[in-house]
Amino acid sequence: MISTTCLLSWMIFSPMLFAVIAILTPSFLENKLRTLTLIQTLVNAVLAVVLYVRFDGYSAAPQLIHFVSWLPEWGINYIVAIDGLSLPLVMLTAFVSPIAILATWPHGELKKEKFFVSLIMALQTGMYGTFLAHDLFLFYFFWEVVLIPMFFMIGIWGGKDRIYATIKFFIYTMVGSLLMLVAIFWLIHESTHLPGANPSASFEVLGQLKFAFDGSSLKTVFSSPQTYLFLAFALAFVIKVPMVPFHTWLPDAHVQAPTVGSVFLAAVLLKLGTYGLMRIAIPFFPQAAFYFSEMFILLGVIGIIYGAFCALNQTDFKKLVAYSSVSHMGYIVVGLFSFQKIAIAGSLYQMVNHGISAGGLFMIVGFLYERLHTRNLQEFGGLAKVVPMMAIAFMIMTLSSVALPGSNGFVGEFPILLGAFQVHPIYVLFAGTGVILGAIYALKAYQMVMLGPKTRNDLDHLHDLNAREITAMIVLTVFVFGIGFFPKTFFGKSDATLDSYANQVIYKVGHP
Repeated sequence: MISTTCLLSWMIFSPMLFAVIAILTPSFLENKLRTLTLIQTLVNAVLAVVLYVRFDGYSAAPQLIHFVSWLPEWGINYIVAIDGLSLPLVMLTAFVSPIAILATWPHGELKKEKFFVSLIMALQTGMYGTFLAHDLFLFYFFWEVVLIPMFFMIGIWGGKDRIYATIKFFIYTMVGSLLMLVAIFWLIHESTHLPGANPSASFEVLGQLKFAFDGSSLKTVFSSPQTYLFLAFALAFVIKVPMVPFHTWLPDAHVQAPTVGSVFLAAVLLKLGTYGLMRIAIPFFPQAAFYFSEMFILLGVIGIIYGAFCALNQTDFKKLVAYSSVSHMGYIVVGLFSFQKIAIAGSLYQMVNHGISAGGLFMIVGFLYERLHTRNLQEFGGLAKVVPMMAIAFMIMTLSSVALPGSNGFVGEFPILLGAFQVHPIYVLFAGTGVILGAIYALKAYQMVMLGPKTRNDLDHLHDLNAREITAMIVLTVFVFGIGFFPKTFFGKSDATLDSYANQVIYKVGHP
């Protein structure tokens, strides 16, 4: 029986334990590694259910705190905890992982399979650790852990242009990471010199929040360290989102990555950026965040429209879904910087909902590519009669992506637009065009793949979803309509934290 104190640490490090087992697996048992990977992800899914049951939804305070003194002379400690902001994202990671493994593992023999398995497990450790870290240095540590597995997954098992995509991914993310590292040390230095602060350096997130420049407004914006600290953290996070104009690494990474890598990238990794904005950049530097909020909302709206137009003009199915992610992530940025309770809540919901819909769409792309070895939309057509189960799954994920009322997408996008409209109606009117454009490119893609005229003779012999793929799509469908019709069941335990978070941030900027 896992103790409550160690539950979060088990979730973080059990994948690494399985990774060690995978590395030590003798050659004659390598064909069992896929099963081992699935078992590991299912173990964490069970732990996530236990975590959800034990979580007190009436408390806004961090829970299940696990503290271990790590480097006390430097003020660095191992502190993990969970609250209503991280709970939905941990649950998303826990359930997307086995679904991705079940449905998208590369068919046939896989080169360097032990290494591939260990990278997937290390990736999970980094994702869980980033969402649960309550020490700034620990947050940065797990943030960097995530980059390494994805770098190798794209570079080794990617497409023909994988080296270009990998280097581009590395350069973009490392620039942001270095800025964040500098900002962390600068923040520690500044916080220890604030009136009433503990002179001993500490990287504890909760402790730093007490001294994060809240109190007086920015008298001279660019003479305040808060401004530069906010911009450094925010830049690191928006690169990960990715927000226009820092988005160009994403389509290349998605197109070149193996399907399982694309699913993890779209469903979870992009959310690390928006989570960082929500957890650190905005509450630590509220006046600076509010001062630059209109700029970020504008960039978010540009991203919504630009991503939609780019998706509309794609013939590569995978690149279309990648640009749709750029568009949909723009809504989250708009919601966070609107400084409205309902929009902030919608942004958190949309992080989860986009993970489900985008992950499902990338799975559909992977199913088709494994069968036809092409992602060119002009080479599909008329598949609905040949693969009806895939057609149904594709339509459900499409409806989720376009935020049809009754689907999970609507639960996220509508509160964002409703809240942001109260303070920036003109921007929201432009953002609303993204909903229309999103429906156009998503339904156009569906029509070209499933309903258009057949373009190849071999399409009649295409086999439908197998048992593994059907299972994965059924689980995603349950989440699509479960969240769509019963959002409180899934997000109700975050209400107390969201209320406290929104009240604190809004109070600090003096915004009604």
